[in-house]
Amino acid sequence: MGEFVPYLVAGGCLLAVMCVLTWFKGVVRRRGLAGSAMRGALAAYEEAMRVTAHDSHHEVRAAAERQARAGAPGDPHRRVRFRR
Repeated sequence: MGEFVPYLVAGGCLLAVMCVLTWFKGVVRRRGLAGSAMRGALAAYEEAMRVTAHDSHHEVRAAAERQARAGAPGDPHRRVRFRR
């Protein structure tokens, strides 16, 4: 039994690190604290491990870029002029 203790300790440490990183990933995503580097790293992970999540990530980014900026209350109404 004594010969398995180092392996159990190493496995327990690895499990603890993985649990903390998984928890941290959830916190970062929920709070929107992910900077561009973290978003890129998570997107690369999603692309490699979950192809459907990667596809939906690109769809969400494209939808966010398509949204028009809403005016604030009290802003003067401006007409959009189209060039002819």
